[in-house]
Amino acid sequence: MRRAIFPGSFDPLTNGHLDIIRRSLPLFDEIIISVLNNPDKKPMFSVDERCEMIRDILPSLGGNGCELLVASFTGLTAHFARESGATAIVRGIRAVSDYEYELRMALMNRKLEPGIETVFLMAGEEYSYVSSTLMKQVFELGGRVEGLIPKSVETKMSEKLGHGSK
Repeated sequence: MRRAIFPGSFDPLTNGHLDIIRRSLPLFDEIIISVLNNPDKKPMFSVDERCEMIRDILPSLGGNGCELLVASFTGLTAHFARESGATAIVRGIRAVSDYEYELRMALMNRKLEPGIETVFLMAGEEYSYVSSTLMKQVFELGGRVEGLIPKSVETKMSEKLGHGSK
């Protein structure tokens, strides 16, 4: 069984995240979308809300024989990967600055758990500038985010911020 985790805050889930998940499907038998519970951050959505939104969207991805699961975790990604029985950690790279950060994280994860590989996937061109932080900022200031986040997530953001329908 080729099991991977795809960790992140997913606050909110973006179409860039979905692109990485779609392109990971042929590589693994099972992917656990791993929602980080970081108490130091001030997320828009609770961990439970993020997990629920992801679970609602995953069926639309199909799976092509790859099972998609959702779980939350606190602590070190490498430890969660080991506890989950994963042999790989999937990470998306948008730009050189992401690579520098992700390389350091991958090397530390390898030090902590030598049997777990990090797999880097380049972001699709249309999502190379999309981040959860940017999507929240643009949305909170009244900007348009259609096509950059799933419609159901945009609806939840509207409800959360009391914007009404966007």
